[in-house]
Amino acid sequence: MIQHTQTSVNLLKKHCNYNRNTIPQIGEISSFLQLQTNFRLRPVAGLISSRDFLNGLAFRTFFCTQYIRHPSMPLYTPEPDICHELLGHVPMFVDRDFCDFSQEIGLASLGASDEDVLKLARCYWHSVEFGLCRGEDGTHKAYGAGLLSSFGELEYSCKERSQDEPYGTGEDGMPLRPVIKPWDPAVAAAQDFPITTYQPVYFLAESLQDAKLKMRKYCEDLPRPFFALYNAQTETVHIDRPVRRARGIPGDAE
Repeated sequence: MIQHTQTSVNLLKKHCNYNRNTIPQIGEISSFLQLQTNFRLRPVAGLISSRDFLNGLAFRTFFCTQYIRHPSMPLYTPEPDICHELLGHVPMFVDRDFCDFSQEIGLASLGASDEDVLKLARCYWHSVEFGLCRGEDGTHKAYGAGLLSSFGELEYSCKERSQDEPYGTGEDGMPLRPVIKPWDPAVAAAQDFPITTYQPVYFLAESLQDAKLKMRKYCEDLPRPFFALYNAQTETVHIDRPVRRARGIPGDAE
């Protein structure tokens, strides 16, 4: 993952004006990603619902914030800011396989129940946002954007610790050490998470490929009223059976 991220950042430096002195422009990055992986960025003013966010991924669209974290909290921000988006997510979206993985979660959300959308959102959080995978040397490496864009939590999540180091919460309200669980989407789908502190639980995949295959299998097993397939030529989603379009309020169908 380190090599992948370095390669992606070098491409972004060359084509998208990534440097120490300026904030890269979302429009330029989106145009570059469309050429590389057919993914695009769409600016939003703040947090949106899980369903809307995941539905965007189905169309290879990532909703991207534009504000920057407060200087009093340089190591961590509870809301996704431009540092999180450009340093955490964008380098991963340079990789086509990772884009396909993200899109699969989005396609699974189309037509899903509110309960299943919540499960998919938790899986997304524990993988794309805060996922760990085992490196070639056996150590823990981060691939989640929330970790890649947070120096403080990156060190906290990947630090090698002795078995004697205690769990619990420090005086600052942050967990002293995290619990590391094997990557299992069914378990991750039931795992709640905080948004104002470092994560108390991380999921460790054996590799990024392992994370993708297990997530794909989980999505295939979800009960859905239809299955969706993305057509890259027309940038549209096709479904495998007729559906009734809702009108008025949810639950009121034609």
